[in-house]
Amino acid sequence: MDQHQISTTPELIDSIHLMHVLVVDDSRTLRMLLIRELNAIGIVKITEAVNGQDAIDKIRAEQFDLMLVDMEMPELDGLEVLKLVKADELLRNLPVIVISGADQFEKTVECIQIGAEDYLPKPFNSVLLRARVFSSLEKKRLRDIDQGRIVELQKEKELLNLEQMKSDKLMLNILPKPIADRLKRGESNIAGHYPEVTVLFSDLVGFTKMSSQKSAGDLVKLLNDLFSRFDRRAEGLGLEKIKTIGDAYMAVGGLPIPRSDHADICADMALGMFDDLIEFNKQYGSDLAMRIGLNTGPVVAGVIGFTKFSYDLWGNTVNTASRMESTSISGRIQISTSTKDKLSPSFIIEERELMECKGLGLIMTYFLNERVV
Repeated sequence: MDQHQISTTPELIDSIHLMHVLVVDDSRTLRMLLIRELNAIGIVKITEAVNGQDAIDKIRAEQFDLMLVDMEMPELDGLEVLKLVKADELLRNLPVIVISGADQFEKTVECIQIGAEDYLPKPFNSVLLRARVFSSLEKKRLRDIDQGRIVELQKEKELLNLEQMKSDKLMLNILPKPIADRLKRGESNIAGHYPEVTVLFSDLVGFTKMSSQKSAGDLVKLLNDLFSRFDRRAEGLGLEKIKTIGDAYMAVGGLPIPRSDHADICADMALGMFDDLIEFNKQYGSDLAMRIGLNTGPVVAGVIGFTKFSYDLWGNTVNTASRMESTSISGRIQISTSTKDKLSPSFIIEERELMECKGLGLIMTYFLNERVV
């Protein structure tokens, strides 16, 4: 039977000359017969092994697509070679065809059970040899393709996981983690009422003058540095940064996870922000100042936006906190009565006066001066 009469695929025929086959037999005559038959079907890359140990040494040193191994050999016979191959994580995927005599039927069955790809009886039939070699190599080729696809899929999965991690990190930079988790679970209408939180607003004094003296790049760099200091402080205290608007900074204590010390942590944040500003001015030789306002009360919080999400607060509490900042004076922290009443005794508070707050009327205000241990 000619080569083209044996069932093969065009892809295998095209690549058959690249296949590397190991022929293992202690008989040089049988090795030569096998090599001649392999050459006849286009396999030219052939390595010989003269015994079982020689075969093991060679497959550990080189890459092969198929091994033809005689069952009957001194010392390591074909069955023992097969056992060693299938027990080795790096070698077990090598296809093996065992060649056995009629009196070795039981060993042949055991070889198949262990994982031999196929077997050839001795004396072997050249047509049968070709068919089984082609079959084994085609299976190997298809397994390699599948393995390549698995590797590609794994790479794609790793890239997707990396992108997901980047996306999650970006979302956490924009939204509180509990809110981000709800969005990832598919929730679309995320809103909640919080009966008591403390809202902080700050505004830089002198920033407009600085902005006229700096390039756009330098200005953004400086503002990013200062606000990053505020961000780290807020994270350490357990506040949620809500947003920045120009040179204004807004944060809140007590949401999305309620906590009873929300006023205290906002007060600590406000005092610490002045420490951060002092260090910032020293580093850059600037003279920026700041006003801060605090107010405590109920708010509604939720996610708005379709393509660009934003977590924001609404309610009279927010408006009052903004007025506490805008009617404060440079270098001071102004607080409302509701915040004063919520603060622990360790804070030093100075009564100020009734302040006319736009849209809110007269509000009694206080200055938060320091915290004593």
